[in-house]
Amino acid sequence: MNVFLRELKVHRWGLFWWCFGIVWLVYAGMAKYAAYSAAGQSVVEVMDQLPKAIKVVFGLSGFDLGTAAGFYGVLFLYLAVMAAVHAVLLGAHLIAKEERDHTSEFLYTKPASRSRVLTGKLLAGLVNLIVFNLVTLATSFYFVNMFGKGEQFGSDMVTLMVGLFFIQLVFFSVGAVVAGTSHRPKSAASVATSIMFLTFLLYYLVNMSEDLSFLEYFTPFKYFDAAALMNSGLDPVFIAISVAIVVVAILGTYRFYSGRDLSV
Repeated sequence: MNVFLRELKVHRWGLFWWCFGIVWLVYAGMAKYAAYSAAGQSVVEVMDQLPKAIKVVFGLSGFDLGTAAGFYGVLFLYLAVMAAVHAVLLGAHLIAKEERDHTSEFLYTKPASRSRVLTGKLLAGLVNLIVFNLVTLATSFYFVNMFGKGEQFGSDMVTLMVGLFFIQLVFFSVGAVVAGTSHRPKSAASVATSIMFLTFLLYYLVNMSEDLSFLEYFTPFKYFDAAALMNSGLDPVFIAISVAIVVVAILGTYRFYSGRDLSV
């Protein structure tokens, strides 16, 4: 079977449940906004009383929480984390699963080079990322419009989804290169996920202290921070860094995976 189609088939149910999870998360988040509004509570006043550390932990800084758009901006951080976890696990599993499941001997006896097999896997992963992103976009448009009662948020939403897609690409490529260079396929996913959560920790540290602002170049979550995207749009410098990370990681995956001995 064509590797690309095979990987799409293998991951179709996993993609379905991840998409279901993101739909539920958007719905639950925006329903909470509607509940605050219906109760007549001033979300802004409540949040202003919270310590800075709490605001940073829950991503509450830099948004007008009295609007559906501002509330969605807070929610976006959690969507980004979920998308990053999905992407990094997908990248690692696509590359490592043949060795992990002891099917590499069968796969690589077929009349196809490793590079061709790897290309099929990566393209299947890219399709998964695109579907996940489009589901997030459509769901977000629907629920923000429904609970925000027609509040205009179209252009900012598209900008946020472009930023989300870059986050997905970065962590997908990180997962792939970790699996491609690792000689322990069973641990590739955990190592890649640890790297992702380390960058998430750096995101919090940067927000907590201006003295640590230089660390923002080491965390993609800061490249595409919702408040910055909604206020200033996409930053060309961070886009360039993201593209560089993806290109280097994918080239590294081809280089190391194609040249090493595979366990069977």
